[in-house]
Amino acid sequence: MSFSRSSSDTPVAIGKEDGATEVASNQHNGYQWTALSVTTVGALLASIQGSALLIALPNILTELQATFLTIMWVLIGYLLITTVLTPVIGRLADIWGRKRLYNSGFIMFGLGSLVAGLAQPQFHGGDLIVGRVIQGIGGALLITNSTAIVTDAFRKGQVGLGLGVNQIAGAAGFLIGPIIGGLLTEFSWRWVFLFNVPVAIFGALWGIWRLREPVRLAKRQHIDFIGAITLTIGLTGTLLALSLLAFPLLSQTITYTILALGIVGLVLFGVIEPRIKEPLVQLRLFRDRLFLFANLSGLLNGIARGAVLFLLIFFLQGPYGQDPLRAGLMLAPFGAAFMIVGPLSGRLSDRVGSRVLAPVGLGISALGLLGLSTVGPSTPYWLLSIFMALMGGGSGFFVSPNTNAIMSSVPAQMRGAAAGILSMLNNTGQMLSIAIVFPLALSAVPMVAMMHVFIYGGGMSQFPAALNTFLHGVHLAFLVSFALSVIAMIVAVLRPSHR
Repeated sequence: MSFSRSSSDTPVAIGKEDGATEVASNQHNGYQWTALSVTTVGALLASIQGSALLIALPNILTELQATFLTIMWVLIGYLLITTVLTPVIGRLADIWGRKRLYNSGFIMFGLGSLVAGLAQPQFHGGDLIVGRVIQGIGGALLITNSTAIVTDAFRKGQVGLGLGVNQIAGAAGFLIGPIIGGLLTEFSWRWVFLFNVPVAIFGALWGIWRLREPVRLAKRQHIDFIGAITLTIGLTGTLLALSLLAFPLLSQTITYTILALGIVGLVLFGVIEPRIKEPLVQLRLFRDRLFLFANLSGLLNGIARGAVLFLLIFFLQGPYGQDPLRAGLMLAPFGAAFMIVGPLSGRLSDRVGSRVLAPVGLGISALGLLGLSTVGPSTPYWLLSIFMALMGGGSGFFVSPNTNAIMSSVPAQMRGAAAGILSMLNNTGQMLSIAIVFPLALSAVPMVAMMHVFIYGGGMSQFPAALNTFLHGVHLAFLVSFALSVIAMIVAVLRPSHR
């Protein structure tokens, strides 16, 4: 096996052993569209669940007699698990193959949905959190491997098209999730989870039947257990502690102990990992400037907009006075713009690279965030829609080209690791965003008001004293997100030219 350099300085695998030859043949028999259909089911499953769950929260809270903080951990626990596990799963995908791990993701997601859907009141939401954690394991398996599967299946020069089309499924799921959630909740909130079980079974059977392993992976590879343990402890401790600072469930002593444990884990990982022969995270990939700056801009973008949808839900259900279902439907401009722009920017990135597209997308998104920092109860919906569309369209303009740049800059045998790093950094950005933005927006708002607004909606007429405080916090949070988007745009400009 050897590697040559294209005119764009992107590594291109050559030789009989390489998966790129097999991918090219797959292009001719249409396998790329088959692979895309399987990953589309996974994207729909995860995205529908996320937005539908927001609609079901009031019923869940009432029937399970759960607290607001328990409900927040139902949302955050999923994200924490997917963040921690993606680098490990990415490495395992390069050792064991993408197909079996991706299909097992359907099984885990379905199992977690079953556990969550059968949650009982006597546990006050504890078993629901367990179900969401299992869902998070399945989500990590699906998210990490889907990116590698699409990149494997599409011929070089068309990867952006595949990633962009796959993005449609995620955006479509986000758009129809509130509708499905509203309809299912009319029968029971449990069906918001149980609905996933037959879909997950179908996805697993479809993947087992149709997916292949087009890339021939290296043999006799080994798992880096030390790296897996130290990184898992480091990420879990650090992100969990930061989340606990935003949503205090434990004493500060325990929280800072968890944070210290996480930092020690990350330091040990940084010291030990470069000395491992077959490391969990291929740190040498960051020597490539394109890989480095694309991932860094992705991390910053995640921090900038990771909590924005939560903030919009708070705003729409609070000062704007909407119920959860209407608030979910009013987010449509964001998802629609993301869905329309994503495939176009992905296809365009196959032709011109990401150096121009990525910073332009971040700049557009930043304008939307700046506009959102001015909204209030009297802001007309058409203007609010423009700001949301700018943010969604800008994100769509950034995500596909940036993912294309990352996945196309690594050898085929390392795509699982690259996808794991990409997912880990994106999810870490979202976790950090929640830890940064929520205290800014909500720290001065009484817990009872916050709970009422997020769970039930309908305005803040019962809490008039909290309205101005709430609006000030939301505006400040959007301004911080705007500043982070500008920084991400500057970083994106620093990436080298490529095609």
